[in-house]
Amino acid sequence: MENFWEKKTLSQMSSSEWESLCDGCGKCCLNKIIDDETEELHFTNVACHLLHSKTCQCKKYEKRLKLVPDCVKISLDDIDQFHWLPASCAYRLLVEEKPLPEWHPLLTGSKSAMHTGGHSIRGKIVSETQIDPENLEDYIAIWPAE
Repeated sequence: MENFWEKKTLSQMSSSEWESLCDGCGKCCLNKIIDDETEELHFTNVACHLLHSKTCQCKKYEKRLKLVPDCVKISLDDIDQFHWLPASCAYRLLVEEKPLPEWHPLLTGSKSAMHTGGHSIRGKIVSETQIDPENLEDYIAIWPAE
């Protein structure tokens, strides 16, 4: 049986299908740094203050765009910007015509495989409220980009 993400393009998906692509890993809610000289993107282990560290979900999802001016809503309008998403992100994978990872909740039926496999932010982050923003470069991490 084919799954909806295998037979539909992103633009053909309903809003509920689109939302279900998100595995809930929380990596897109991490602060990122762009190197001024190389324009290379670096993930940090510093999370938005709205990100819940155990559930890996936004505490104020419906209001996030108003509460956090830098928050980015992932949409088809920004498809050419999906390169900033982690390599494991379903939106990015589908644009790159790659399959979902075997631990993705749409394949496993729950988020537990993602969390137990270490594919989420759970147990790996600090809140941006706990650090000096001037020292963000001290928190660059490799794992979110994987």
